[in-house]
Amino acid sequence: MDEVLHVGIDLGTSRSAISASNGERFVVDSFVGWPLDMVARKVLKRDVLIGHEAVANRTMLDLHRPLERGLLKEGSDKDVQAVRELLLHLLRLVGVNGTIDASNVRAVVVVPAAALRTNKQYLRNAMKGIVDSLLIVSEPFAVAYGLDALLHTMIVDIGAGTTDFCVMKGRYPTEEDQRTLTVAGDSIDTQLLKLVQERYQQANVTVYMVREWKEKHSYVGHTRDRIVVKAPVRGVPTDLDITAELKTACESILPPVIETMLDLLSRVEPEFQERVRNNIILSGGGGLIRGLPEALETALRSVGGGKVRFMKDPVFIGSDGGLALAADAPEGDWEKLTA
Repeated sequence: MDEVLHVGIDLGTSRSAISASNGERFVVDSFVGWPLDMVARKVLKRDVLIGHEAVANRTMLDLHRPLERGLLKEGSDKDVQAVRELLLHLLRLVGVNGTIDASNVRAVVVVPAAALRTNKQYLRNAMKGIVDSLLIVSEPFAVAYGLDALLHTMIVDIGAGTTDFCVMKGRYPTEEDQRTLTVAGDSIDTQLLKLVQERYQQANVTVYMVREWKEKHSYVGHTRDRIVVKAPVRGVPTDLDITAELKTACESILPPVIETMLDLLSRVEPEFQERVRNNIILSGGGGLIRGLPEALETALRSVGGGKVRFMKDPVFIGSDGGLALAADAPEGDWEKLTA
């Protein structure tokens, strides 16, 4: 058998990333689209579009986002096909079915904790014939493994569809060690869109626009700068001040995140609670919200104080953690897939 390629795939609601043992790493938007009709097919000259290209050409496409609220969608054949197309695309980017045969690939797929519990069989089916062996793990556990933060640590991973929590105790985490909330990046986008539309009723604003504004300017607490963006009002590009709306939308996730963090902490063995409180790691795109570590540290004062740090470049943390797991996983942990 040729040399095995190990890959870590972080299957995210908004973006999906892959890290491979041949040194290749890629990230794509988690969107898949098919031309709506013969005109669209003639313009696009493609049968399927994936990632940013799909979003940019969405008016011509039957566009699917196969992960929603952290779960793999199973509502239609197109959603099933979209997951498979996304996985195939990621693997092709690192050379699979080009210079590398799929039968030599071992993949650790990283998913939100909720998907790990409910969608494992669906994901297995989607991976059949694409890779030889599979291991499915939760996002916060993969982050912890990649950072070698395996003992007395809490990971808070704020993605687009979910916020996942995991307390690491030096072993594989159990369900009791993990929590999932559906308040995350998407819920901030929904709230921000609603608030902007209420204030600027003549403005023409889409969720794609507010998502971009959030990713560039998000904050909780205080900001000295006004946040001004451009959007068409009655067809005329116009400056909109969204400072207050963005603060309200971003802070909407604080109460449930703080409540869940403190509840998980209270369930840690008493003699280890202080160590976990001082080793809380924020990951995911939502972990980059300005002021969030300080807001969580303020909440921790009620239980004796703590320390929260964030990952400055979270894009590949999940997939890199999956790759590290793939390299270390013993033979008995792998599930063999047959086409």
